[in-house]
Parts: sequence; C-alpha cells; structure tokens
Amino acid sequence: SHERICQYIAKESGSLVVSVGYRLAPEHKYPAAYEDCLNTTQHFLQHLEHYGVDPARVTVCGDSAGGNLAAAVSQTLAGRSDLPRLRAQILIYPGLQALDFNLPSYHQNRGVPLLFRERAVFYSLQYVQGDTSNLEEVLEGSHIPPDMRLKYRKWVSPD
Repeated sequence: SHERICQYIAKESGSLVVSVGYRLAPEHKYPAAYEDCLNTTQHFLQHLEHYGVDPARVTVCGDSAGGNLAAAVSQTLAGRSDLPRLRAQILIYPGLQALDFNLPSYHQNRGVPLLFRERAVFYSLQYVQGDTSNLEEVLEGSHIPPDMRLKYRKWVSPD
C-alpha cells in the first residue's frame, strides 16, 4: 500500500527506503507487527555496511499504526549501545495513546475521513486484542481504571 510513496521519498531525498511489510491484525495481534518492525530495523542496523548506508543517517518513519510502530521501535532501540543510534523518527498522524478517545482532537475530527474516531478505536482493539467486544466501553472511556487516569492526566488531558 505504501510502495509508491516510499519510491517517491527515496527518489526525492536520495535515500534508501526500507518498507516493512509487517503482519496485520486481526489475524496477527500485538506484538506481531511490533516484532516484525523491530526485527527488521535491528537486522538493517546490524548490516548497514552491506547496504552502503551511513550509520549516522538512519531514520525510522511511519504513518498511523506505522507511526505507533516507529515510535515503539525508537524507544526500544534508544538504550542499545550495540547498534548505531537512530538519527530521528518521523511520525505522521501516529496512534500513540489509547487512554482517552474523548480528547478534543477526537471530537473535532470525529467525522473527518480517513480515520473516524470509532474506526480508530476499532482498529486499535483489533491490533491489541484481536476483537472489538468492548468497543463501546473504550469509546466511553470506562476501560481505564480511575487511578490510572489520574496517574497519566498530565500527559493525556484536554488541558
């Protein structure tokens, strides 16, 4: 689905682009996609010489769920001293939090295609647990215990 945009980025930036065809939910729930992206990135970083890539110029990028995966891979590799450090991460409308789907941005954009609020929750649940049986609970925000909501309030709140 992203081959043409990856070719465009490679051509316009003069870069080598590696696109990971990770396993998709619901057939493959978490952590399958994450493991695919992490394993691919680690392999690439271990074999940069083979690809003729400068170790100081490696960036990970992703959009939507891929943005989530790029962020997770970046965090995992941040403390590794046995691999070259990632230069940057590019996250394009990433799905980064599932604590509150009632924040202002979700309401302001609830009817904006491509990823409606309900669809975002639907796909998030498919990825994490392989089913959407508690979709309404998540939309209402009752899937998070009150103590956890308080703990993360300074990071995830309308304020």
